Amino acid sequence: MRAIIAAAGTAGHINPGIAIANEIKRQEKDSKIIFIGTTRGLENDLVPRAGYELRTIEAYGLSKKLSIDNLKKMYKTLKGFGEAKKIIKEFQPDVVIGTGGYICGATISEAHKLGIPTLLHESNAFPGKAIKILARKTDTILVSFKDAIPRIKNAKNVVFTGTPVKIKKINYTNEIKKNKIKELGLKEDKPIVLIFGGSQGAQKINEAIIEIIENNLNKNYQVIWATGPKQYDIIKEELDNKHKNINRIENMKIVPYIYNMEEIMNLVDLIVARSGAMTVTEISNLGKPSILVPLPNVSHDHQLYNAKALENRGAAKILLNDELTGKILNEQIEKIVLDEKEMLHMGEKALSMATSNVEEKIYNEIKKICNRKRK
Repeated sequence: MRAIIAAAGTAGHINPGIAIANEIKRQEKDSKIIFIGTTRGLENDLVPRAGYELRTIEAYGLSKKLSIDNLKKMYKTLKGFGEAKKIIKEFQPDVVIGTGGYICGATISEAHKLGIPTLLHESNAFPGKAIKILARKTDTILVSFKDAIPRIKNAKNVVFTGTPVKIKKINYTNEIKKNKIKELGLKEDKPIVLIFGGSQGAQKINEAIIEIIENNLNKNYQVIWATGPKQYDIIKEELDNKHKNINRIENMKIVPYIYNMEEIMNLVDLIVARSGAMTVTEISNLGKPSILVPLPNVSHDHQLYNAKALENRGAAKILLNDELTGKILNEQIEKIVLDEKEMLHMGEKALSMATSNVEEKIYNEIKKICNRKRK
């Protein structure tokens, strides 16, 4: 198979694309796969690191506001359509796949014009603008949440597959779990809460935890807190000013970033995080109760809809960014972790939303549209 994957911007767009590429390679070892992205996003690091070739074109999100800057971006984006067409004609793919970012507009549109099978993967419960615009031009749209299906109009074919993620459920024995908790410097007899705000951290969540520390609120539970690399030194200084040593806070382990996230997520009792599509999928796959703080001011409030997909099934509690304080967060954490029945119930509801064999399902849909083209 010869495939082009268009993915740009954030890890939430790029990592599913890489997972799809890896599955194609697993199924068909002689496959040739290239990625199309921009020069600005994380694809410039993640795609070559995964062993794939990245080609770049111009692509920008356009504002309705009339300005010189927006006109320049519009011109460059239109130029990007021609660049995408050139790459597609040179590479001669069997399929063009989009997993997110402004890059999908040019690549899917040009592939459609050239009669090449196209497929889009939408990770969020509320589909983005690009999906809605490209629905008629795309042979198959794959979605991560069943809730997304009725929100996509005029599509030829919409299939629920889930999102491919690296983090899977691990069933630790009691002895292994006990040793791992001890290695973290934590205790077995208190619930453990994992708190993070994505790879860069989340300021509002971080402010709430500082309030919890300042008022010594987490007496009944322990916290593993990933501040985000850019926030760590700022938080350390802020705690120093409050006469608190970042490495010696009761019931608290504070780190800039968690590299062994699969291990940690499997160990903890509760997760507090933003509600990006990949995080929500991971929480479901692990069967963990969660408190979700959707990132505000993002397209169509898609993080809120992702969080609602869990909350509506009793698997999560949503706290809005504007209402988040240390006092409120502490109250919600204690309501869950001090009630074993509630924790078990929420975890079971989360696990009921997990999807299995995601990569294989996606590969099968790719094969279907390729086979239709050959007939």
